[in-house]
Amino acid sequence: MRIERTPGESRRRIPEMGLTLLVVAGLVHLAVRFTYDGFLPPPFIFDTNDTFMDWFNTAFWAHNPGAFDNWRTVYPPLSFVFLRIFGMPGCYDASSFVGRDCDWVGVTAILCWYVLGSALAALAFWRADARTAPFRSVCFIFGLPWLFTLERGNLILPCFVFFTLAHGNIVRSPMIRALAAAVTINFKPYLVVPTMAWALKRQWRVLELAGLLTLFVYLVTFAAFGDGTPMQLYANTVNWAQYVSGYVYEFLFYSTSYAPVLDLDSYKFPTRDFVGSKFLEQLVFWIPVVLHMSQALALLVFVGAWLQPRALPTSRVALLVLTIYLMNQNPGGYTESFVVFLLFLERWERAGPMIAITMGYLLCVSYDYGLGNFAILYNTSWLGNQPVTTPVGMAAGMFLRPGFLVILFWGLALDSLLLIARAHREQRPTLAVAPMPVPA
Repeated sequence: MRIERTPGESRRRIPEMGLTLLVVAGLVHLAVRFTYDGFLPPPFIFDTNDTFMDWFNTAFWAHNPGAFDNWRTVYPPLSFVFLRIFGMPGCYDASSFVGRDCDWVGVTAILCWYVLGSALAALAFWRADARTAPFRSVCFIFGLPWLFTLERGNLILPCFVFFTLAHGNIVRSPMIRALAAAVTINFKPYLVVPTMAWALKRQWRVLELAGLLTLFVYLVTFAAFGDGTPMQLYANTVNWAQYVSGYVYEFLFYSTSYAPVLDLDSYKFPTRDFVGSKFLEQLVFWIPVVLHMSQALALLVFVGAWLQPRALPTSRVALLVLTIYLMNQNPGGYTESFVVFLLFLERWERAGPMIAITMGYLLCVSYDYGLGNFAILYNTSWLGNQPVTTPVGMAAGMFLRPGFLVILFWGLALDSLLLIARAHREQRPTLAVAPMPVPA
């Protein structure tokens, strides 16, 4: 069936076309820098020999004892069962780096899960709005968060596939959505956060199924792996929080939150040499203010969503819940893949969503502007297969990207209040807990 395009609709596509060109320009810059330097520039990780190692460090412990007692992992058992399936056991007798060079099944799996996740994201964007889907698909697939996930070989790659099924518009079955959500939670426990949207929307059936299936997936994978009790996971999470407390730069490098900025002075990091004292002091003063205001706004929106459960799409509520969480915590820059995916399901209409979607495009730009360097590393580039010299320093994106997330949140939150207010004019708010139908 042919889609008729009006002049107004064509004009509305122009901003997204321009933003797509900006993302593509960042990708071209990335390719040129890699061609000349032999390694991926910031904001990709400064350890140029660490490509795919989120996958292979975990895979080493999937094939050797001690994941929870020696490595002190915070991953539930599913990750290790999964990597036993998508890996070659004989490659992990020596080290995870040897495993990376040996385990072609693991490398192939990384690329295949990236392609599958990209395809499902493109399908979801097409179903949401066929006219903007080409732009959003290109920017998501070749944008910074998803490429960063690929470069790290993070288990978000397979997790994202199930995330699209749980929180996208691809399947309608409550059982499939709940099972997919259960898998995401067992991969990344913080992904219990977006399932809270189902509670606010009174979608009790899918929420209850997700809870039961999360426990079921955990018990099955625990039995299969033979390790990873709840007490071990709790103790390792506490240990991890204490262990990483001094790694300010590593967390600031590609952060979803301004929280690492507040730790800069505590650990005597020489930030003022790059951004100036006044700027940093203003930033440290305003960050808590903005975060507290954002939390208050989030509470107001969530109360409104409960009173008017039909006012907001479930994906919008899940996006707001996840975004406010990431603004206060920092699981890593690759988690923005979930945010951008949900954001690109929004339509380009009204000021709030347009501002938010613009921020999503900016998050996809694979470029950073250096403010200064404080160290030089001599290392090997695994991707470039050559020795390289890499500068380590401060960059503008470290301070801008968390701000993009804040603006994104405020744009959608204020628009959500507008939709809730309109809903109040049409129907009375309800406090009843009667279940709502699962949306298409």
